[in-house]
Parts: sequence; structure tokens; C-alpha cells
Amino acid sequence: MINRYITAVILVAAGGPAAAQVSRPIPRLVVNIAIDQLRTDYIEAFMPSYGAGGFKKLLSEGTVYQNAQYTFAPVDRASAVASITTGTSPANNGITGFRWLDKETLIPTGCVDDERYGGIFTKAKSSPQNIATTTINDELKITSDGAAIVYSIAAERDAAVIGGGHAADGAVWFDKDNLCWCSSEYYFNKAPQWLEGYNLVSANAITADNVNTGVTGIALQCVMSTGMGRDNVTDMLSLAYDAKVPIDKDVLNKQLLQYKYIQLDKELERLITGIEDRVGKNNVLFVVTSTGYCNEKDVDYAKYRIPNGTFYMNRTANLLNMYLGAIYGQDKYVESCFYNQIFLNIKKIEQKRINTSELLSRAQTFIMQLSGVSNVFTSKNLLLSGDGGSLRLRNWFFPDNCGDLVVEVSPGWKLLNEENFQQYTSKESAMPFPLIFYGTGVTAEENAEPVTIDRIAPTIAKSIRIRAPNACSAPPLN
Repeated sequence: MINRYITAVILVAAGGPAAAQVSRPIPRLVVNIAIDQLRTDYIEAFMPSYGAGGFKKLLSEGTVYQNAQYTFAPVDRASAVASITTGTSPANNGITGFRWLDKETLIPTGCVDDERYGGIFTKAKSSPQNIATTTINDELKITSDGAAIVYSIAAERDAAVIGGGHAADGAVWFDKDNLCWCSSEYYFNKAPQWLEGYNLVSANAITADNVNTGVTGIALQCVMSTGMGRDNVTDMLSLAYDAKVPIDKDVLNKQLLQYKYIQLDKELERLITGIEDRVGKNNVLFVVTSTGYCNEKDVDYAKYRIPNGTFYMNRTANLLNMYLGAIYGQDKYVESCFYNQIFLNIKKIEQKRINTSELLSRAQTFIMQLSGVSNVFTSKNLLLSGDGGSLRLRNWFFPDNCGDLVVEVSPGWKLLNEENFQQYTSKESAMPFPLIFYGTGVTAEENAEPVTIDRIAPTIAKSIRIRAPNACSAPPLN
């Protein structure tokens, strides 16, 4: 305890600017919450049914940014959580999505898969090795010389591991197959007693339908058992809740949606109340936002005479290979495709002494002529350009994980890979979601100006007097 107090004094005294701000309150615990597929319109729709201590408390007593957005596209749960924790986009942190195509094996791989570290209570082998930068949690560990307590808890494995970062004391997620909370040997030699105890007492009551209850329960258990927020060294708890509602036969179940948001509100109230009772209301900072995307039912555009169609990705890849073969000689120039990305055999192209830039340009021109194509970007375009409509895509593009050609289909068009049935429908409309700060040093106010999610990490860093993550260039929010 004394060593952790000395560390806290050093954190404040080490830098001139930080020392000058010592009078400002510093939270003993930061709770950084990402809610998968949370939407503003759904929050508002069920407001009359909420209690006083969840969404209503956050919205009335917190600083609320109504128009939050991500700096890149496409967005999914993994890339969103990575942006929240690293303060930057996939182009820097390397997490382009939940899965990507391994360029060496041409096999899809999970973003936190790692064969070196076995699972604890799970078969999944996991680590944060693919995060290419530091996270806010890492920076807290570095600045405190390891004294800060850092944990990450989520329903899903990717959110838990990415939320924890490289240096976390532990990341915990729910294994749907074994119906228990689990982790990785990257963090523990064996499961901590509080995790084993929680599984013995509570895990069997948790299912995939009410997993948010488990996130709250194990988060409170973690705070109590590890002593988080009990001294003057700031600790960090990263959480991920789930607001998505399954779509059955292209129909959104509105009753299930309402139930989901009301239950989520109850869990937020239980979490906030439990942590404030344990740590003290003036000693904890909560940060709440969404992953910024939402699974929606497919729309039959043809029924309403709206332009639509299907773009067949695998067929396009085969046609492209035939086209390149006619120019450069028959060979396998296209190795594979993954969602809207085409992977070329760059080694073969270089062996044949073909100008790669020229070939990419020809391929781009060829695909652009096909029906349903809005735009085609080459890897060189995305690495060098930063203008116009390609900016969000450029912020997403990480060359180690992405294809050599990226195809954007026209709005309303469906992209389909005939071999593995990967598909998505192009949709450019933004999904509304908030960014909320509540707790230590926060005043109640609403702000309608657009803010980007990469500003969360530097804002937390400013509030606890540490350096922002090492690839974060976004300024903190006031």
C-alpha cells in the first residue's frame, strides 16, 4: 500500500504541468465502458421505463456528447474497442476487424488468436499481440511502474482482450460453450480465486441472453477482490456490454429490443451504484460509449423500386485473374478474397518482374467498369492518399491485414462471396450514438458538436495525469 502511495506522489511530482494541476481531482478508478451496438434512438425510445440510476443518471449528471463518431469505416466490435483504448484508428493500431485474412496462410484468423497462450476454462488461445500500439491501460501501467490495477471484462473474447491491452493484470470473458467466465494464460498461470469462486456460485445462471448480468457481477467481484480504487494510484477497469438484438428472418423483435435496453439500464445502475458505494462517488470516473455500428435487417430494395443488385466477389476475382492473364501471361495473380478485399500474389508478380503499381492500376480500372461498383481503392492509394471520401477507409487500412484491392459497392447493393457466403450491404448512413463522461471532475452538460472516439483515450490520460497512447494524436476533450 505504501509503495502504491509513493508511486502516486511520483506521478504528480514528476512533470511540471501535472504538478501545477494537482488541485484538480484525480479519480482513483476509471471505468471505461463500450456498449456493443448501442444507439441513441433506442436509448430515447425506452426512457420512460428506465430507473433513476442508469441511463438517466448518466445523461442528467454527466457531460454528454450527443454526436459521437468513429474516424474510420468499416467499424465492428473489435476495431471499435481498439480505437477507444488506443486513441487512434486501425491504420495505426492494426485491429481492422474481428477477423482478417492471414496473408501467409490465406486462412481467416481472429484478431486475438494466439497459439502460444492456452485458455483458462476455455479452448480459445488468446493474447493482445496484434495490437500494434500502446493502449490507455498500458500507459497507466507504464507510468505507475506496474502499481496500477488493470482489468478488462466483456461478454466477448475480442472485446475483453483488446480492452485490456498488453499490460493488463487480466482479461475475462464469457465462454458460451462451457457457460463460464474464462481467460488466457497470457495473464494468469492459473485462474485467480475470485474468478473460480464466481464461476462456482454464479456462472451457471448466466446464458448468452443475459450475459450483461454476468459482466456487472464479475466486474463488481473484480473491484472488490483486487482492491481497485482503494488507494491513491488510479486503477482502470475496461468493460464491454451488449446491446445488440438478433434479427430473425429479417424481422427485428421490438419486444426483445425493449427488454434488452431496460435490462441494460438496470445493469448500468447496478454497476454505478456498486462501484460508487465501494470506491466513493467522488473517486470514480465512468466513460460510456457505443461501438458505433448496428446489425440491421436486410431491406428488399427491389420491392420499393430502389436501385439495388448483388456484386459477386469471387466471380469478380476470377474475371480479374483472366484479365491480368491476357495482359501478362496466364498465371495465378489473384490469390484470394475476403469480404470486399482482393489479395494478389505479390511474390509471383515481383518474380515475373511486373510493375506492381501498373498492375494495380489496371486491376482498379477493370473492376471499376463492373455493375454495382462505387469505387475501387488499391493498397498504394490507401497508403498515400488522404483526401475526399477515402479518408475513413484510409484510416481503417492496415497493410499487414488488408487486401491489395478494396471494392466499395454502390448504396443498396449487396456484396456476396459465393464460396464462403460472406456478405454485406453498402450503407453510408451514420448511426447516432453518445459519448458520456460521468464522475470525478465532470460537470453536467450537453454538447451537440461532433466528436470522434479517438479522443477518449487522451481525455482519460489528461484526467489521470499520464501520457496518451503512443500512436494517439487526437487532442483531449475539455
